[in-house]
Amino acid sequence: MKSIETSALHAIEEIKDGSTLMVGGFGLVGIPEKLILALVEKGTRDLTVISNNCGVDDWGLGLLLKNKQIRKMIGSYVGENKEFERQVLSGEIEVELIPQGTLAERIRAGGAGIPAFYTPAGVGTPIAEGKEVRTFNGKEYLLEKGLTADYSLIRAAHGDKAGNLIYNKTARNFNPMIAAAGKVTIAEVEELHEIGELDADSIHTPGIYVQKMIVAQQEKRIERLTVQS
Repeated sequence: MKSIETSALHAIEEIKDGSTLMVGGFGLVGIPEKLILALVEKGTRDLTVISNNCGVDDWGLGLLLKNKQIRKMIGSYVGENKEFERQVLSGEIEVELIPQGTLAERIRAGGAGIPAFYTPAGVGTPIAEGKEVRTFNGKEYLLEKGLTADYSLIRAAHGDKAGNLIYNKTARNFNPMIAAAGKVTIAEVEELHEIGELDADSIHTPGIYVQKMIVAQQEKRIERLTVQS
């Protein structure tokens, strides 16, 4: 049995100022909405956040950004967030931009206990500055380090009381690898099931990676709505 918290605020209460967080999602898809809102309410500051992007101006991680709660952002995409762009250009936030595939592999490696790996992505660009470069079979590769976090905040469609999780289609995105790379993983699930009710062959994240859970419905906002004229 995992700890099933009564509220998102209670689930994140141990997250202190200066913590490093990994946050699942891609754009607004698969983000742990209620856990992010709880951090906004709690006012936790000086956070280092590792996530693909930083939400939009009025939703997701963009809310933490707007409140100046993020000290450093590690991700691959500025996205639709004008405030993120403004803070980057003004030097108000420290940013480490990483090729998306490299970001995914750094998180996966961290969760697997792999300290570093070599990749060709970024060779000959500013990304390579200060990094070890080695040649394998006549091709240059950069040494990139695995990423871990104090806390991982993720979102799943289904979870059972043992912490096993199933994601909904593309909402899986970065969530499984982020679940494995946090010292403490907090899962926000839409539906909670008894142990044994989920098909074992359909589990995306085994419960061993999950320490806490909350049950919460999502607004599931659309980042950019396109309709026919």
